[in-house]
Amino acid sequence: MKASAFLYPWDVVGDPDAPARLAGLGVQQVTLASAYHSTRALTPRHPGRRIVTAEHAAVLYPPDATRWAGRELRPYAQSWVPGEDPYAEAAEALAVAGLEVHSWVVLAHNSRLGAEHPDTSVVNAYGDRYPWAPCIAQPAVHTYLVDLAAEAAVRPGTAGTELESCGWYGFAHLHAHDKTSGVALGDAAQYLMSLCFCAACRDGYGGTGLDADELGAAVRRALEPVWAGAGSRETGWSGVEKLLGGRLAAATWRWRGRVARTLQESAVAAVRRAAPNPDFQVLLHADPASYRTGANAGVHASDILSTADGVVLPCTGGEQAREAVLGPFAGLSGVLAANFNVVSGMGGSPATLERDAAHAASLGANELRLYHAGLASGPDLSAVAGALSAIRGG
Repeated sequence: MKASAFLYPWDVVGDPDAPARLAGLGVQQVTLASAYHSTRALTPRHPGRRIVTAEHAAVLYPPDATRWAGRELRPYAQSWVPGEDPYAEAAEALAVAGLEVHSWVVLAHNSRLGAEHPDTSVVNAYGDRYPWAPCIAQPAVHTYLVDLAAEAAVRPGTAGTELESCGWYGFAHLHAHDKTSGVALGDAAQYLMSLCFCAACRDGYGGTGLDADELGAAVRRALEPVWAGAGSRETGWSGVEKLLGGRLAAATWRWRGRVARTLQESAVAAVRRAAPNPDFQVLLHADPASYRTGANAGVHASDILSTADGVVLPCTGGEQAREAVLGPFAGLSGVLAANFNVVSGMGGSPATLERDAAHAASLGANELRLYHAGLASGPDLSAVAGALSAIRGG
C-alpha cells in the first residue's frame, strides 16, 4: 500500500535532515500543507525551534496578486515561516529526497475570515455565529473557496492534492480552547447545532418549502431537553430524525446536501482546470455519513468517486469505526486512503499500525495516510517505520 505522511512546511524549512528522515520512514509521498488553519504545533526535531504558532488561517506560499486584486475575500499570507515561499522550499527538498509531494488544502475552516467578515459565518438557531466556519451556501464564500482550492492545490512540484473541509463546517471547532463538553452532544445534536440560519441559508430552506423561523424554533425546542438534562447521545441520521422529526430533517438536508455537493464538484473541477496534467490526483478528506460536518466533510459514497479520484477516510479507532467509514465504499473504484493518527500523545496508536492497516486493507483501503510525521515523537516514528517495513515485507 502506498503510504503518505502529513507534514507542515515549517517541519522542513530550516531542517536539512528532515527530508531524509521522512524518506527513511518508508513512505513514498508527503502530503504537505499549502493552505492551513490556525494552530500551535510542536516541532520536536527541528534544529532551530520547538513551537510554531500559526496565528490565523493562511496560505504557505505567495498568493497570486492578480487573481485576488480588488476582492474582499482573499487568502491571508503567513508570517511564521521564514522565506517567501516555504511550501515550494519544502516541496523541492522533499522531492530531492525521492518523495512525491501532494498539497494539503484546508478550505471551509478559517477563524480570521469570520472575525474580519462576520457575515460570512455559519449562524446557529440561537443566532450565535461560528467565526471558524464560513457558510458555504453564500455565493461569495463559495467563489472564494473554489478559487482558493485551484490556487493552493496546484503548486509547482506538486503531483496531486487533498482537500480538507470541502463541505459544511459547524459546531465542532477542534482548534480552539473549547469549553463545550459540559453537556454531552452526540452527532445528531451536533447536526442541529450546525444548521445555519444566515440569510443565504434562510432563503435556501424556503426553496425546500420550509419557513426558516419555524425551523429555527423547532431546532430550539428539540434541543431544550438536551440543555435541561444530561445532554444527548443520539447518533446517526436516525438520531437527527428522532430529535427534529423526519420531515424537517429531510428538508434541511435537501438544501445542505445540494450546497455541499456543489462546492465539492466545483472545487474539484477548478483544480482539474488549473492542474498541469490530466494525471494530477484530487482527493477529498471525507466521511460517508453525508450529514456530518468538519474537516472530514460528509459525502455520498456513490457520488463522490465520480467527481474526485478518491477519498481520505478517518480510520483511527477500533474495527467498527473503520467498517463504518470504509464499508459504504465497498466495490467502488478509486483511491480509498485510510488515515491513521500515529501521534500517541494525541490519541494515535503507532504500535498497532501494521494490524490496523491490514484490517483497513481487508475492507478495501488501497493507500495509507499517517497523521502527522512532524508532530510525532521519535518512538512513534520508529514504530511507524517498523510497521511500514512489515507491510512492505508482507
